[in-house]
Amino acid sequence: MTKDELILQIRACISAEYDAIKMYTTLAEQCDNELVQKTLINIAKEERIHAGEFLALLFRLSPDEPNLYEQGLKEVDDIDKGKK
Repeated sequence: MTKDELILQIRACISAEYDAIKMYTTLAEQCDNELVQKTLINIAKEERIHAGEFLALLFRLSPDEPNLYEQGLKEVDDIDKGKK
């Protein structure tokens, strides 16, 4: 697997983690069993940790990636401050 292919796969893993978070959170919101709700919310939190781990790998494999995220954060700040 090339480095570029690995980067694409890591991005797919990040996407899968976010999909899992959405699925577990939605199920918890629709369920009336307190134990199931608490467990699903806990699992969703763990998935966010996994997403962070994959982001750390992505940032190390693709050094320009953090700059792009920072640019996105700045653009939202600019919109919020009325600069855009």
